[in-house]
Amino acid sequence: MSEKFNSIERCDCNVIHEDIVNQVRDKMPQEESLYDLAELFKVFGDSTRIRILWALNEAEMCVCDIAVLLNMTQSAISHQLRVLRQATLVKNRKEGKVVYYSLDDNHIKHIFDQGLIHINEK
Repeated sequence: MSEKFNSIERCDCNVIHEDIVNQVRDKMPQEESLYDLAELFKVFGDSTRIRILWALNEAEMCVCDIAVLLNMTQSAISHQLRVLRQATLVKNRKEGKVVYYSLDDNHIKHIFDQGLIHINEK
């Protein structure tokens, strides 16, 4: 993968293709939406949260189960789940005294699956 970054091709001229620039500008989302998207991807930037999302992609789980699976404290898992909930990546439901977590919706599964497909490309 490092071969991709050894040399970056660039133009040897200063020609501006105004039609392309204007076409892309017209389609570009609002700055606030792009900021929110960047914040979403920041949440994916932590390996513990990725491990939690992977686990929840497989099954609905409680904090105790996730803590055992990842060999971490319940407190550490709860903290990461709070971040994931604030980003609306996971949701919870209470059954008696047990709180179960799952992915918020199929969009999250799709984002996660597409990321895995991308990193496993040759």
